[in-house]
Amino acid sequence: MKPLARRLTAAALLTALALATGCAKSEDDADKAKSGSGGEGGGQVAAEPTKGAKTCTAGQYGAEKLDLSKATVGFSQSEKEANPFRIAETASIKAEAKKRDVKLLTSNAQSQFSKQISDVQDLISKGADLLVIAPLNSDGWEPVLKQAAAKKVPIVTVDRKINAKACKDYVSFIGSDFVEQGRRAADRMIKATGGKGKIAILLGTPGNNVTTERTKGFRDRIKQKAPGLDVVFKQTGEFAREKGQQVTEQLIQSQPDIDGIYAENDEMGLGAVNALKSAGKKAGDVKIVTVDGTRNAVQGIIDGWIHGVIESNPRFGPLAFSTLDDFTRGEKVGQTIVIKDDAYTPANAKRDLSKAF
Repeated sequence: MKPLARRLTAAALLTALALATGCAKSEDDADKAKSGSGGEGGGQVAAEPTKGAKTCTAGQYGAEKLDLSKATVGFSQSEKEANPFRIAETASIKAEAKKRDVKLLTSNAQSQFSKQISDVQDLISKGADLLVIAPLNSDGWEPVLKQAAAKKVPIVTVDRKINAKACKDYVSFIGSDFVEQGRRAADRMIKATGGKGKIAILLGTPGNNVTTERTKGFRDRIKQKAPGLDVVFKQTGEFAREKGQQVTEQLIQSQPDIDGIYAENDEMGLGAVNALKSAGKKAGDVKIVTVDGTRNAVQGIIDGWIHGVIESNPRFGPLAFSTLDDFTRGEKVGQTIVIKDDAYTPANAKRDLSKAF
């Protein structure tokens, strides 16, 4: 892992400039993001691997060594790119492929899991030598894994895990510690509410590890540190702004005296803000904590509507391609590569707004 860690550290110093023209500022800048402009945030930095962390090599995986610059990489995006996270994620992958002069095939499942399965199978059929997948769901990948194994196509997953065996069914997972994100969101909520009151959880989409782990981290920390906080409402907002607004409208009807809302991504949190405004609430009446780090959510902190945002950096391009590069040359790569995430608070939101995506 040492060669990889050194490269990633160096890459992180360069990426802030290199990807400044490759990541979206917000959903309002989608067109700019797709054309490779907008955004001043930096790329991801991998956390130091824990002692004894499992690694994978091409030899262990049963893959052949190859020159990444001569390979074809397939990228499967899971969700509609109306979400700033997905806009920035795809822009980062495309920017890094272009920077490395690697042929890239892309697809977008438009939030339909059956389409994502057929999309990835199509990428393999079109000649992808390597795959980077942002999974919509964690289960149900058997058809893809079987086809990829038959064609000896290594897979790296980003942002969400698939329920399969690392260094056998796929090479590596690159993403955040979602349980820790939930814990940190709980800490912000405890600070905002004083550890007492009624709170609601806007859950992410069912069926993936992000929702499960962000919920677990939040609820466990609340139980441990703030038993005076009572979770009186939880419902999925499907990681979408419109759905988050609808769910919050229902929440206000059933719990008009709600003290706090934990939204498991920024889009749902911004939907909650819209619902609170429509209900005549004032900024700060309900403490909102979210996860992601979009420009609009960080602006929400500045405007007083959101209390804190736990970052989940979507700029996977440099780390994903560094991992593929090491792997294809026969070096060890981590089976799980955890990225470092920052946080936005009332103390730093204005200063760090340009880092948001």
